[in-house]
Amino acid sequence: MTEKHLSELLEKMSLDEKIAQLMQLATPFYKGSSDGGHITGPIADMGINEDTVINSGSILGASGAKEVVNIQKVFLEENPHGIPLLFMADIIHGFKTIFPVPLGLGCSWDLEAAEESASIAAREAAVSGVHVTFAPMVDLVRDPRWGRVMESTGEDPYLNSLFARAFVRGFQGDNLANSHDHVAACVKHFAAYGAAEGGRDYNTVDMSERTLRETYLPAYKAALDEGCEMVMTSFNIVDGIPATGNKALMRGILRDEWGFDGVLISDWGAVREMINHGAAEDEAEAALKAIEAGVDIEMMTPCYVKNLKNLVADGKVSESLIDEAVLRILRLKDKLGLFENPYRGANEDREKEIVLSSAHRDFARKMAAKSCVLLKNNGLLPLGRDKKIALIGPFAENGDILGPWSWHGSRELATTLAKGITGKIDSSLFSVSQGCGIETGTEDELQQAIEAAQEAEIIILALGEKSEMSGEANCRADIRLPKVQRELVKELAKLGKPMAAVLFNGRPLDLDGVIDEAGAILEAWYPGTEGGAAIADLLYGDANPSGRLSMSFPHSVGQVPVYYNSFNTGRPKTSETDTYVSRYLDIPNSPRFPFGFGLSYANFDYSDGEISSATLMMDGSVTVSAKVTNNGPVSGEETVQLYIRDISGEIVRPVRELKGFKKIRLEPGQSENVEFTITEEMLRYYHSNLDYKSDAGQFNAYIGPNSRDGIELAFKLVK
Repeated sequence: MTEKHLSELLEKMSLDEKIAQLMQLATPFYKGSSDGGHITGPIADMGINEDTVINSGSILGASGAKEVVNIQKVFLEENPHGIPLLFMADIIHGFKTIFPVPLGLGCSWDLEAAEESASIAAREAAVSGVHVTFAPMVDLVRDPRWGRVMESTGEDPYLNSLFARAFVRGFQGDNLANSHDHVAACVKHFAAYGAAEGGRDYNTVDMSERTLRETYLPAYKAALDEGCEMVMTSFNIVDGIPATGNKALMRGILRDEWGFDGVLISDWGAVREMINHGAAEDEAEAALKAIEAGVDIEMMTPCYVKNLKNLVADGKVSESLIDEAVLRILRLKDKLGLFENPYRGANEDREKEIVLSSAHRDFARKMAAKSCVLLKNNGLLPLGRDKKIALIGPFAENGDILGPWSWHGSRELATTLAKGITGKIDSSLFSVSQGCGIETGTEDELQQAIEAAQEAEIIILALGEKSEMSGEANCRADIRLPKVQRELVKELAKLGKPMAAVLFNGRPLDLDGVIDEAGAILEAWYPGTEGGAAIADLLYGDANPSGRLSMSFPHSVGQVPVYYNSFNTGRPKTSETDTYVSRYLDIPNSPRFPFGFGLSYANFDYSDGEISSATLMMDGSVTVSAKVTNNGPVSGEETVQLYIRDISGEIVRPVRELKGFKKIRLEPGQSENVEFTITEEMLRYYHSNLDYKSDAGQFNAYIGPNSRDGIELAFKLVK
């Protein structure tokens, strides 16, 4: 449809019909759903009438092509203007084929692979009737207590921005109208949701505008620059105002400054939650503040449909605000081609062919291998196929390896670690014992594990958190492995046998109770549908670990938040004997495992650092380089990282900032000279007056394997 046709359609709609377009309801409200439109329980208390349902604009959570087509068909028979529904869902790290959680995907540092994972997720979702996914989540995270760290790609604004772009490209493709294998992306949660105090979900966020702009906003902006169609508001406050009613944030920055004219949707119930925040007296004031802030769709609370008409009648809300919101929704529906084909890509026959296909599972296996991070290895890995193995732990045969936000995934169809190892060695060399549950255990389980371990040469520990320990609302103050698992490790360590631990979890952990006991530790995160097969590939050397941390691991929860790009203090710790400096008495200041860290079965050495010039002119560039050599016995992939430090700025600058990286593959004995180009633009930051510019002066560049180690090269910016 042309813009003129959309405007003509808008003019035909009554005010009630327009307001209903702004309402997003869950599947049970609709007659064509499996629930048949019979509302029970707390949802019934919303007081939504049938007229609102048949004029509503979007639906949340419908599942499968058959149901989607049926809902849309029945809906269009009743909608007075034939305006189709938008079907939205949380497709976060896969639809039916589940990939590693986003934190794991971030550890791949592989943008092309991440894009392909999003493309596969979109293909499966689209053929099942989904039009919009509530992804990517690009919230920067520094506190592993927060359950939703699993949904982010980590602690660095530059890396997060690159992944934001990759996911948007994967989900949306080149042309949403012409490709029914893609879905519209919705970047979330705008803004700074990952900075919740105490790592407690929905909690207060308080920071300066400079920190907001420099650290937390870049990834959202990157997603929008890539063409992301939608934005979701966050639950938290920003500068004391709930984001969903924050006019300065939503109209000032998002719409006016960044020029975003797409659809802005609240998170579930966030409009009404302004009352709980203390920013609205009642639902009417909540509706007023949300529409003034530019929120187009209210998700699962009825503040708009119950109050906007009266607010217009009272002269408190201009109907033009409602018109512009409706028009944005209609434009998205048109861009998706729904007026011409309201059923779009939904197809039961293709659904059976595409969803969870062998090709998708194969890619999920490769993606899982790329996402695992080898944290420790004393030479135990890779395993020999002639070794007798005891696989012990609550995740040995557990299909709970998909992680949160995998609602279409099947634990029963997931490849467990036990199944993955079974395909590698003779059954006579392999035994499996649970040892304990994830949080509880019995003496019999422990004794069976000890007996199995006594018969083995090597113990593989399968440890971690159940998926309900991560994700939305699942925050933990104690981020160690559950006590019963630490006790299991302690008892098995008494046998004196080599132990390798595989960790299944959604956050960086305090590894007390396993870091000293295990000779090797492989961080697998929640690796997805083919996780067990991918881990077995890594354990037996059929794949070489290449993952690098996108979020630091602390020594202790008392160290949190701990992140690589921190500021120095006036009294920095420079040695273990320092006193009256910024330090802990009982643990180091630095992370246990820093951002960018990860081991390989290859051995990469860095040497011969060079810089093309010690002076960088404003309109010029300098080249920094280092030789990377594989001195190990096998080929491997290395992620060569570039960091920069501004030695003296108008505002204190981080001790290091990631500015680039390159992935290279080297055979044993092979070397490659890796170069990076540095320009003045890479040195800019937000000053105290929020000007975005660089400062003349001294800088250090670091080329290395992580944010802690590397070759230092100095240069000076001259203006």
